[in-house]
Amino acid sequence: MQSTDDKVIAKIKKAKRGSLFFTEDFLTFGTSKTIAKALERLVEKQEITRVARGIYARLQTHPELGVLYPSTEAMAQAIAKRDKARIIPTGSMALNALGLSTQMPMNVVYLTDGAARKITIGKRKIVFKKTSPKSLATIGKISGLVIQAAKEIGKDKLYEHEIETIIKQLKKEEPYRLEHDIKLAPEWIRIIMRQALTTTKNE
Repeated sequence: MQSTDDKVIAKIKKAKRGSLFFTEDFLTFGTSKTIAKALERLVEKQEITRVARGIYARLQTHPELGVLYPSTEAMAQAIAKRDKARIIPTGSMALNALGLSTQMPMNVVYLTDGAARKITIGKRKIVFKKTSPKSLATIGKISGLVIQAAKEIGKDKLYEHEIETIIKQLKKEEPYRLEHDIKLAPEWIRIIMRQALTTTKNE
């Protein structure tokens, strides 16, 4: 008969290296307490790594870079999937994703309709801030990022080259998604989004 540890590691090994796991993923094998203890034993044996409180992974190893830890984005998406919550990156993360900044912040903030919380990953932090449903109602990934990035920079503070970058990125968005999301943006951001929509339709 397989032990709880064997069942847990067998399930982890079936997944792609770098996949993230939570205690809840193994509750068919025992109680939360039993699973938590099994995971800790596997960490001690160096079979898996505890990447954050209650989050585990069998990490990938690169010949030159060494052990590869999951990205902040991967961690946030995994937590959102577990919690059945919607999230959208804000601030520096949104700017970085659009090519408006090369800085990767130590603390990343996501808006969510799930629980507000902070997750510590080494020296980094992922902060989930509860927000209104309207803030998460965008259906386009790029247009949603643009709204958050523009808000981060601020009204009347966008340089011409930043507006050009935003329009270039928005042209990659499907027009129907962009049309939907324009209605959710403040008027000063709508003006930029409409420019992208007009040029896309004329091309």
